[in-house]
Amino acid sequence: MTAVVPSPQQKEIIYPSADGEPVAETYDHLYAILTTLEVLKQYLQDRRATVLANQFLYYSQGFPKLRVAPDVMVIFDVEPGGRDNYKIWEEEQVPKVIFEITSKGTQDEDKNTKKHLYEGLEVQEYWLFDPKGEWIAEKLQGYRLRGDSYEIIADSRSEPLQLRLTVEGKLIGFYREDNGEKLLIPDELASALNQETLKRIEAEQQLEQERQRAAELESLLARYREQFGELPEN
Repeated sequence: MTAVVPSPQQKEIIYPSADGEPVAETYDHLYAILTTLEVLKQYLQDRRATVLANQFLYYSQGFPKLRVAPDVMVIFDVEPGGRDNYKIWEEEQVPKVIFEITSKGTQDEDKNTKKHLYEGLEVQEYWLFDPKGEWIAEKLQGYRLRGDSYEIIADSRSEPLQLRLTVEGKLIGFYREDNGEKLLIPDELASALNQETLKRIEAEQQLEQERQRAAELESLLARYREQFGELPEN
């Protein structure tokens, strides 16, 4: 897609970062967006990449109305961290993977308008997740760019992310391909942290009990020596 560069005589072009529209239709959609964002941020925290959610993606310089706000997008080979918006001509990278948390109300836009746009921008993978199963029976549907058009992803694998995707209730489950481990959502991370904390506390309590027992035995031995002298050698 050809970007148009404004001439020096033109007024400064403003690229807004918000439009006042709600982030998501329902709590289920919002929770799916936020958990997908946090899981992928944690997964890519050591990579030169960023994950953005519901922020404007501007794809044509000089035309601020030509924009889209993907629910979650993953961009590689850019500086990590957040942005108020994302301009392709400044960052020089197109998102590799985009997730749209879809619903019956956004069905037409998600499967037609956005799909064709992302296809034209050469976004490598486009995933649709319908947490309520309103129009996608299996809830999750992915497309991968082959040549200049999208093909349905049959194996639920994300090639750029090297992750396997599954439907887990109203959320997407992400599993590493290299070791099969699940990427924990924030609630699961908190639970795992609590379990590790409890294990550490129990281990510390057991160690303290062993120290007390050793101290008691040492005290008992000292009293024995005071009364009877040194223990006889075998």
